Amino acid sequence: MALSDEDIIRRKLSQVELNAICIKHDRLWQAKPGGARAVFAWMDLSGLDLRGRNLSDADFSAARLHGCDLTGAKLDNASFFGSDMQDAIFTDASLRRADLRGACLRGADLSGADLFEADLREGTLAAADRKTGFRVVDAQSRADTQAQGAILAGANLQRSRLSGIMAQAADFSDAIMKDCKLVRANLKQANFRGTDLAGADLSGADLSGADLRDAILVGVTSSMWRTDGANMEGALTDDRSAGAPVARMPAADMLHDHAVWCETGGADGKPSVFDGVDLRALGSITGLNLTALSAKGAVFYGLNMEGVQLQGAHLEGADLRSTNLRRADLRGARLKGARLSGADMREAQLGPLMLGPERLLSADLTGAALRGVDLSGADLRRAVLKDADLSRSRLHGAQMRGVDLTGSNLTGVRGLEADA
Repeated sequence: MALSDEDIIRRKLSQVELNAICIKHDRLWQAKPGGARAVFAWMDLSGLDLRGRNLSDADFSAARLHGCDLTGAKLDNASFFGSDMQDAIFTDASLRRADLRGACLRGADLSGADLFEADLREGTLAAADRKTGFRVVDAQSRADTQAQGAILAGANLQRSRLSGIMAQAADFSDAIMKDCKLVRANLKQANFRGTDLAGADLSGADLSGADLRDAILVGVTSSMWRTDGANMEGALTDDRSAGAPVARMPAADMLHDHAVWCETGGADGKPSVFDGVDLRALGSITGLNLTALSAKGAVFYGLNMEGVQLQGAHLEGADLRSTNLRRADLRGARLKGARLSGADMREAQLGPLMLGPERLLSADLTGAALRGVDLSGADLRRAVLKDADLSRSRLHGAQMRGVDLTGSNLTGVRGLEADA
């Protein structure tokens, strides 16, 4: 007979005791005398404050953390095996390679958390028993990692192991879940809107009633999965996208003609139009001169576009997610409603395009999705970012003078500084 989790007696820690343990853990990390690894196994930390603490490698096995606030905490390689973390707050916490097997995450908030290579597979917890030696702790099917109703919006779950997880109605919207293992996962009614699931293994997963709108499902393993009633509108797959296949067009010749047209000032070549075209098959268009290109609603997902010249280009509604736009010239580009989440835009030029002595054309990113984009060192002077979603983007060293951020979402943005 299994024990109920409520039958387990855990020692309740006070905030003062918790702080003392954290101080010793800090001393250990700093190689100072008197340091000791933080061990919270079988303890009750419910409602306590661990915001911003460095508890990498700490042991939380079988601990109770109901409503515990771990916002921004560093918990890399920590063990949460069999722990009860219902309603805990892990917003923007780092849980890289953490052991979360058999944990209960019902109602937990892991928005923007970094769970790279974390282990959320099944796990069984046992407790000592005088009569039988050990008895399994059964907290409402505790053998499965449970994340019902958990919030993982914008979280990094790349290469994490979630096989067998129970995550009904969980929110994975806009999360990075590339190469995740989700074998036999229960994901009924889960929200995967805009989620990047490229290369994920969804074999035998139950996605009945799930929201997969605009999700990236490129290269997924989907044998025996269930998608009854799932909404897959706008989902990007290997053979399906919102755009027409570029294979039906002489794309290479068209791009070459466009580059010649740009370089000769219109004397030779001709401008190209790729409106509504799926350009993924091109793989790379690095360094090309594609000034004033028209590619409205086109799909560029995953393309290597480093150093490409797209001054004044029409890219309204284009899908540029996970593209490499490092050092790309996008001055004066029209990117209204474009999707750029996860793109590398370091040192990109998004300042104004000079059309005459007194006429400047600002880059327009009104309503664009820039979640998790790296804009470090980018030039955003005078750019229009009205109603844009910049949540958890990186702006270290970016030039922001005159940028219009009216109505934009700046949740979790890093490196944003006023540019005088």
